[in-house]
Amino acid sequence: MEHIALYRAWRPQAFKDMVGQQHIIQTLQNAIRENRTSHAYLFSGPRGTGKTSAAKILAKAINCEHGPAPEPCNECEACKRITAGAVMDVQEIDAASNRGVEEIRDLRDKVKYAPTEVRHKVYIIDEVHMLTTEAFNALLKTLEEPPPHVMFILATTEPHRIPATIISRCQRFDFRRVSLEEQTERLNLICQQENIQADLDALQYIARLSDGGMRDAVSVLDQISSFTDGRVTYQQVLNMTGGIASEQFGKLALALLKEDVGTVLQLIENFMQEGKSADKCMENLLYYFRDLLMIKMVPQATKMTERVLNPERFKEVADAFTKEQLFAMIDTLNRYQSEMKYAVQPQTLFEVALLKLCSIPGEAGTTVQPTAQRSGAAAGQEDVAMLKRQLAELEKKLERAMQGGLAAGVGQEAPSGGRQVGSRAPAPRLSAPAKLPPQLDRYIAEKSSEAFAAVGRKWSQILQGVKETKVTVHAWFMDGEPVSVLEDSVLVAFKNNIHRETTEKPANKQVIEKVLQEQLGHPYRLVTMMQKDWNAAIEGVSDQPAEELQLEPEHDAPGKSKEPWIDEALQLFGEDLVVIKE
Repeated sequence: MEHIALYRAWRPQAFKDMVGQQHIIQTLQNAIRENRTSHAYLFSGPRGTGKTSAAKILAKAINCEHGPAPEPCNECEACKRITAGAVMDVQEIDAASNRGVEEIRDLRDKVKYAPTEVRHKVYIIDEVHMLTTEAFNALLKTLEEPPPHVMFILATTEPHRIPATIISRCQRFDFRRVSLEEQTERLNLICQQENIQADLDALQYIARLSDGGMRDAVSVLDQISSFTDGRVTYQQVLNMTGGIASEQFGKLALALLKEDVGTVLQLIENFMQEGKSADKCMENLLYYFRDLLMIKMVPQATKMTERVLNPERFKEVADAFTKEQLFAMIDTLNRYQSEMKYAVQPQTLFEVALLKLCSIPGEAGTTVQPTAQRSGAAAGQEDVAMLKRQLAELEKKLERAMQGGLAAGVGQEAPSGGRQVGSRAPAPRLSAPAKLPPQLDRYIAEKSSEAFAAVGRKWSQILQGVKETKVTVHAWFMDGEPVSVLEDSVLVAFKNNIHRETTEKPANKQVIEKVLQEQLGHPYRLVTMMQKDWNAAIEGVSDQPAEELQLEPEHDAPGKSKEPWIDEALQLFGEDLVVIKE
């Protein structure tokens, strides 16, 4: 037998050949045995679960020359001709192509005539939800008072789109997805009878890919067996279907855990070089972290995983993550996956999503060790390297500030015995960009104003406006949330520094400010800061005594100057490092 016709050859020809629908089969057989069949049936369920096949088997069973019988003989002339589609009294109609009222009226006119070749006329209407409202109305009267020699079988994947008046006149059967065990067993049986050599893990992966549809599983097996000349392996299935081995995702997960950006980007590049698409990689990675969550939370998750065939081998990877991290990773990937369909460069968005995942372990507040525990010396070296990087960043920021006009004030010894810059004193804890808005005290005072409440009510429209203007800007801007408003500016706090810096680029900022003016009816500047800095500033104000919360005029406020860049320098480096001279 040619493998190219494998899935057609293995289409069920009798009720006993159907997989996973025993409850429906038993009910239909009992109705035929007791001669209590209905005039109309509704078969609903996912694609590839046997709805149309069951309809044809039912048509043969009630018209079999040796019946009606619970099982068609498939040997008499009636069964053979119905299988071949050569009986005019048994018609399969595609509602997607014949969805108009005229086609249904023509059908309604024909049902009144008695069958000429078999006992019963059977009309199988596939994808019945595609009929128009007028067509449903034309069909309604026939379903309500059908001739005794006619049976209607309606098949659909979307029963919610069928009018309730139609459903109420049918016996409804809901076909379920076929389980992985039943699919694997049937695929193995097909391979044995067709002399196809297949590895068990390859058949299991094919069954998982089919999403419960037996037809899809047989079709994939047909394709792969034809390509591989009768030998099916796990790696060949991955190559043919564009899948990625769970072992590769294990390497990627550990790289994300260790925040090894270089390895993460290299693995992404390897996926792209192998011909994998970014959206497919995103989908498979989302499944993988979902499986890790199942392995971590469910003791026996063998039957609940989608892309991990051997959960026990990946239990160590699952144990390396916390539940909070896995929830956050799944949420992040799901958000970026919804944005990817609009992206011009999906690979770039995929890379950004994984870089975002690299920061999740730190945000979770836990120190996660890989499976192989680091030695004390290695951990110390990493800590020293991190401190050196932070020191280098602070020195660069100091140099930029001095070039901007602080050279005369920085490095001098303060009158009160302040330390010099070169003394390596502990620097104040700063966020990565080390940039705070110059009028932070005013923003804090206005955080509960009516103007800010008005902006909050329109924030969803503002995000939608940015998305309609430029979806890539929206992908970065949605990380922030408004925290305060002044007369001419809106302060937005960001959780991620990369998102904030990209939003601050002039071209992106111009897009956002244009949308702010359109939605709020007034030109506003966009001002940004980090969310943790805003929270710290609010807590610092709330910790002060009530009398100290009163904001003094700017020219009289202690520690304030008339030059905003001096205020910014004080916020950047602290009063111990800055000396103000006239």
